[in-house]
Amino acid sequence: MSAENQVNHEKLMGLFGNVFNDVQGAVGILMSYLGDQTGVYKAMDKLGSSSVSDIAEEANVDARYLQEWLASNAARGYVNFDEDTNEFSLSPEQAAVFARENEPTCIQGLMQGVVGQFIKEDVAIDVFKTGRGRPWGEHHDCCFCGTERFFRPAYASHLLDEWIPALEGVEDRLKEGAKIADIGCGLGTSSILMAEEYPNSTIHAFDFHGPSIEEAKKRAEEKGLTNLEFFVSDAADIPKNNYDLACIFDAWHDMGDPVGIASGIKDVLSDNGTFMVVEPMALDGMANNIANNPASGMMYGFGTLVCVPASRAQNNGLGLGPQAGPSKLMELLTESGFGKVNLAAETTNNLVLQARA
Repeated sequence: MSAENQVNHEKLMGLFGNVFNDVQGAVGILMSYLGDQTGVYKAMDKLGSSSVSDIAEEANVDARYLQEWLASNAARGYVNFDEDTNEFSLSPEQAAVFARENEPTCIQGLMQGVVGQFIKEDVAIDVFKTGRGRPWGEHHDCCFCGTERFFRPAYASHLLDEWIPALEGVEDRLKEGAKIADIGCGLGTSSILMAEEYPNSTIHAFDFHGPSIEEAKKRAEEKGLTNLEFFVSDAADIPKNNYDLACIFDAWHDMGDPVGIASGIKDVLSDNGTFMVVEPMALDGMANNIANNPASGMMYGFGTLVCVPASRAQNNGLGLGPQAGPSKLMELLTESGFGKVNLAAETTNNLVLQARA
């Protein structure tokens, strides 16, 4: 065997250790999902340090299974175990990650989205082998709900306090009263936030997925919002309504023809209108992302399973993916006909771009 083909034992064991940790993490995702869906984490957050039987009673789950689950979580550092009292607990930090839905660090939505991919793994394999597209409607419901749950805390933390204020000449217009188009609104999180914050403005929210729109309508009705309307519509069919602000949140890269969509959006804006594009955090260039973006492995994975197949299921099927990076995004916006394009803001998980005619 040539020297170049000989296995370096130290490198082999390092790689094996990394992959083994990934496998443990995959099991940890399933354990976290169980605890989320059965309410165990929330029960633990409510009770404080407690015995297995007390937690089982509060969460209404089987105590023997719970004991095994708690041991798995403790081994991963997801919960704490006190050997002296034989009790389990959540620290404030653990609760913020696993139990408290509105914390920006709550990761349960992301876990739910990953579980949704395991549920329909046969479809993912078929798509990967054949190269066909996979519309969002072919995904398990966990993918829709998990995505919304993951994005919701970030939108609540950043949209009104950082992203919109970073847009030149926009915030004051929204306060005075403007017309907003939220395109690809999903379950309506971003639309509802803007409707609540800017009661003098009118928000029209669009999504091609009918069930998501129905759920969004229910949520808006529960809040008594009268300045928000939802419509089932493809992004290419937004009416010309002189919108002062058009937004796409974490969805532009999923579209088959992002240039065509952006060009159409330019035509529905008022003369001084702004197109805000919020995209996942990414650096310029694949090598740069791989080396320097800690989330790139996960995001390229979601690109493989969700984003690129969604794009390829549509007309043109560009397959931009969630890690295009700011330079590529600005290039496409310029190609769409916008004369003024800039990176307005960056937060941990997102890039925010502003495009104007």
